[in-house]
Amino acid sequence: MPPWHCPRDIRFQSFSITEPQAGSNTSAIETEALKTSDGYVVNGHKNWTSRIEQSDLLMLLARTTPLAEVEKKTDGISLFLIDLRDIRANQPEALVIEPVKTMFNYATNKVWYKDMIIPKKSLIGEEGKGFKYVLDGMNAERILLASEAIGDGYFFIDQATNYANEREVFNRKIGTNQGIQFPISKSYANVKAAEAIRDQAALKFDDNQKCGEEANMAKYLASEASWEAANACINTFGGNGFVDEYDVERKFRETRMYQVAPVNNNMILSYIGQHVLNMPRSY
Repeated sequence: MPPWHCPRDIRFQSFSITEPQAGSNTSAIETEALKTSDGYVVNGHKNWTSRIEQSDLLMLLARTTPLAEVEKKTDGISLFLIDLRDIRANQPEALVIEPVKTMFNYATNKVWYKDMIIPKKSLIGEEGKGFKYVLDGMNAERILLASEAIGDGYFFIDQATNYANEREVFNRKIGTNQGIQFPISKSYANVKAAEAIRDQAALKFDDNQKCGEEANMAKYLASEASWEAANACINTFGGNGFVDEYDVERKFRETRMYQVAPVNNNMILSYIGQHVLNMPRSY
């Protein structure tokens, strides 16, 4: 049996990469994994670590070689798969977790690693090549997030359409008004377009083809389309859109995140400009 064979009841939904000072500049992370004779000792601080309290396994990105000692800034970063059950049972003091309250329903945390001892088998792939592995996984992340945003977009469109067909003001359905119809229709068209690009990205990803262009565009288009649909929905509901019984205000807050995380849309535009359109690097 492989060392990381996972039964179906193992929970693996936590990724610890972002740091307060580094932000989107992942090569500047300072969390270190110091190599020992039988493993590594991890020290550092992360934020935006998802669902660590609900997970059995954790994926962690840390420096195994200091930034000052590498030729390329993305070198010397390694990726680890950590058994949190072992840490909780044998090194509870090595892991400090502080849940972070956000304006949307998202279990995220600040995490401090304090002399946390992990075995050699925790290393994923080759030491110092973790940044490349993370990049390889980001296309999948963008496709999944695009799918979530597309789902939100359809939710808002369905809610707005149903409400527009039921709500009467001035003795007629408000859906009769072009001021209601057009924003919803435009949102629908944009969500459908984002879905088409998402499908292209997913097909390429499943076929092991390069899909960076499609995956990034899908995330960008879907996040923008879902936010447009959210605003159209709020405007359709009027004051009722801010009342919790309709669930619109909840999803409105949640879908706003997709333009910012896990990668800001401006970063995606920079990627397209540099890697797709061959313009100079902007950052």
